[in-house]
Amino acid sequence: MRFFSDNAAAAHPAVIEAITRSNRLDTAYDGDALSQSLDRAFSEVFETEVRAFWVLTGTAANCLALAALCPGYGGIVCHRDAHIEVDEAGAPGFFADGAKLILVDGPGAKLSVESVDGAIGRVRKDVHQVQPKALSVTNATEYGLVYSADEVGALGEVARRHGLNFHLDGARFANAVVSTGDSPADLTWRAGVDALSFGFVKNGGLNAEAMILFRPELADEIAVRRKRAGHLASKGRMFAAQILALLEDDRWLANARSANAIAQTIAKATGERLIYPVEANEIFVRATPAEAESLRAKGFDFYDWGRTKSGW
Repeated sequence: MRFFSDNAAAAHPAVIEAITRSNRLDTAYDGDALSQSLDRAFSEVFETEVRAFWVLTGTAANCLALAALCPGYGGIVCHRDAHIEVDEAGAPGFFADGAKLILVDGPGAKLSVESVDGAIGRVRKDVHQVQPKALSVTNATEYGLVYSADEVGALGEVARRHGLNFHLDGARFANAVVSTGDSPADLTWRAGVDALSFGFVKNGGLNAEAMILFRPELADEIAVRRKRAGHLASKGRMFAAQILALLEDDRWLANARSANAIAQTIAKATGERLIYPVEANEIFVRATPAEAESLRAKGFDFYDWGRTKSGW
């Protein structure tokens, strides 16, 4: 009954086994055979040539990618509740040499064509205001809603029209793929995405995330930025091993399918308490403080989110 974030879940047994197998002598940093095979493995997943990098956290995956997509004098358009705004302690500006976040509203932390167009339209085209240079979208969103391939594609068209690079925060990308039934390619590069933060820790990984570049020419800059940010681990093979273990036999999809199904089971029991539709593996329900205290007394664990005096 421990309904904390999926960050708190145990690592998949195949991941632990893969780390154990990788515990041998090999080239340091990312020169080992496992790290060197990531490009090929992800190129197969996305049906196109990509460059792939392991990093230690989702924050690093997001912000290193954004640093390559947005200059320090530019702005990154994102939702007001986006992880890069609410939960990364200013890391986007830190990694991207001062880049500013341009915040947009929308229900369920979801952006629309109209909201993005409106936010960009409110920026004067002069030297006195930060000009937008990148768009960042989260799929599944921070409130568990998903974008279909068509929706991502519509936002990709907005990005192209305004000359913006397009970043996708995929901390729960696996859950979005399973929920929509769309292919990884259709949810990313075919929809105009330039870089993806591919989450693994929330999907059975231990401490490895992936950064996927659909524009391989960005790889040299990312390699330098990763080293400069302290994310070039000496025994990189142990991070690559985790990722490859979850890609093998489509475990990443099986894990997401299981998580989404369990979320649906719980959602059906919550009735009218649901705040947002359950489209991935995140559930937000209304409860008064007294009800929350009663649940905890019975052994339930969960996070308080958006607490007010009258409840949630």
